[in-house]
Amino acid sequence: MAEISVRMGELATSSDADTPLVSIGLGSCIGLALLDASAGVAGLAHVMLPGPGGDAAAKRPPGTFADTGVPALLEAVLAAGARRMCLTAVIVGGAQMFGGAGRMQVGQRNEEAVREALRAVRIPIARAETGGGSGRTIRVYLDDIRVTSRAAGGTEEILYGAGAMAVAA
Repeated sequence: MAEISVRMGELATSSDADTPLVSIGLGSCIGLALLDASAGVAGLAHVMLPGPGGDAAAKRPPGTFADTGVPALLEAVLAAGARRMCLTAVIVGGAQMFGGAGRMQVGQRNEEAVREALRAVRIPIARAETGGGSGRTIRVYLDDIRVTSRAAGGTEEILYGAGAMAVAA
């Protein structure tokens, strides 16, 4: 099965049931999946930094910053056929990969910025697996609309969709 790989700062959408979306090696970055299960459309962004977007974003891929990546992914999934009122989000990543406090807490700042950007566009978070000290991989399967996460050295776990455990985001 071929996959669409979403690297740092990138975003992608799909409605192809045979082609999952994947972001590998999320450390302090956030993998943001937007899903419309009824339309069979999903998008994935690999958000690197909380901001600043604006002018700085013009020189970077659209998913680089949370403040510009969330609206760009929303626009992309809507253009692919998703309906805004049916969208839900899943976020993965935001690990603390480096020692330190304050501004060095990049993973935590990324998560906060993505959550704030999602609130601004009124998209609920169905599930989040964030924090800790290990990198993760996120996969979005469109055949049955599910999202999985795998911590470095761990096994793939279903976060959203059939077989997911009910845990609050």
